[in-house]
Amino acid sequence: MSTAVAVTGRAPAGERFVARAAAATAVLTAAGALAGLVRDQLVASLFGADGATDAFLVSWTVPEVAATLLIDEAMALVLVPAFSLALVHGAHGGVRGLIGATLPRLLLALAVPTAALAAGAPLVVRVLAPGLPDPALAVDCTRLTAVTLLTFGVAGYFSAALRAHRGFLPPAAIHLAYNAGIIGTALACHALWGVRAAAAGVAVGGLLMVLVQLPFFLRIWLRAPRRRPGPHAVAVPALLSVALPVALFALARQSQVLAERFLASGLPPGAISCLNYAQKVAQLPMVLAMMICTVTLPLVARAVAAGDLERARRRVERDLVAAGVVVLLGAAYVTALAPQIIRLLFERGAFDAEATAATAAVMRVYALGLLGHTLTGALVRPFFSAGRPTWFPFAAMLPGLLVTVAGGLVAVGPLGAPGIAAANAAGITLTALLLLRGLATRTVPVDARRLLGRFARLAAAALAAAAAGWAAAPPGPSPLPALALGCLVVPAVFALAARVLRVPGAVLLPAVLTTRIGNLKQRSHHAR
Repeated sequence: MSTAVAVTGRAPAGERFVARAAAATAVLTAAGALAGLVRDQLVASLFGADGATDAFLVSWTVPEVAATLLIDEAMALVLVPAFSLALVHGAHGGVRGLIGATLPRLLLALAVPTAALAAGAPLVVRVLAPGLPDPALAVDCTRLTAVTLLTFGVAGYFSAALRAHRGFLPPAAIHLAYNAGIIGTALACHALWGVRAAAAGVAVGGLLMVLVQLPFFLRIWLRAPRRRPGPHAVAVPALLSVALPVALFALARQSQVLAERFLASGLPPGAISCLNYAQKVAQLPMVLAMMICTVTLPLVARAVAAGDLERARRRVERDLVAAGVVVLLGAAYVTALAPQIIRLLFERGAFDAEATAATAAVMRVYALGLLGHTLTGALVRPFFSAGRPTWFPFAAMLPGLLVTVAGGLVAVGPLGAPGIAAANAAGITLTALLLLRGLATRTVPVDARRLLGRFARLAAAALAAAAAGWAAAPPGPSPLPALALGCLVVPAVFALAARVLRVPGAVLLPAVLTTRIGNLKQRSHHAR
């Protein structure tokens, strides 16, 4: 517990803000994740895991790449530091000046590839999945989802502006709105359009992501004062020079999915669908873990902008350990109970027991790479938080991508879809190790050796928890008893093993609870 907490009985104001923002974001993120599960369940139930769903998922590749570039990483990593500079130093002519200089150009830059994608959909499908049995269906779906290049870009821009102003609730709600659009459109139109209804829902969901943030963004723009550029002002071309390495890193990272679907298109129908369902479920712990780093990105950006590298180091190290605790606990649960999870979520309608077994096998392999995926997403944030061009994350991503592609080519023949997932896990883990080493020497002086030791001990605790959950899962026709027992066994064994191994992150939750109880007691005393 920090000195400030010990003396005052209350966490510092910055920590209280992070806790409140993380809690509020957690609720909306969990709602969005739940809606995503409902979406995947609906698609699986309506369309199964066959050639039609493979065609839809090929068309969904474009929105997934766009989401990484324009919402989850690239847009945020460029614009959150830029808006932070505008707030702290009046850079870019203040917030109004930055919006006026960048938003119109962004709209034009996104409209052109949106139209090009819709026109060139047949070529795109042939490149992404040359072995697809029904390319015409994939072309139709790709033309429907093409509009997300525009809507995701605008949604990502709004999210970056709002987060820099410490507005986390509307950005956290966009995935809930997105999934609601897919679910509603698929339910309303699947009888007439088939799987094309799901693709149309992707387009509707992208529009809803913009609309749910629009009123809050307009409030920022209308209230922002006009300023002349301060001493730290950066021209828009310089801002674009920052965006290029960020975009290339995000594209290289998302190329793992492109490689997976390219390789899986030559496997029996349904392989792409199994990879997709396994990845979506397995990555839920990663989504929750990354929420911590998303909330604290503006804090890191402001610390770096102010030259306070020690404060940035403490924040980054704390975030990495906390994210590791969350994702490895989730990975242990997923590994222990993969068949039961998939059976409960998807085995109904057109999704049969054979699809459950195939998807669960892939999901267990994907879980091996969850820590690597989480650390990669967390580590690039401080790299780009300084608002300066840096090519190291892109350079670190290339060896990982090479391992993914080469490993997938070698493993897809003898192992099928699980071999593709194993190559993905190996490649992203290599990238995470390179980023951790590079961050310590180039941007924020984190203690890489100490962090690696903590992650190794957390991974050992997760392995013990997964083994215990797997062994304790009772057999039976219903997955619920095994899942309920796993909710008790896996966290208990994980916490016990982490304490035995003396992992600092293992005491994070008790410390937070103690602080919160102390705060409540103090407020009660003052009220009396």
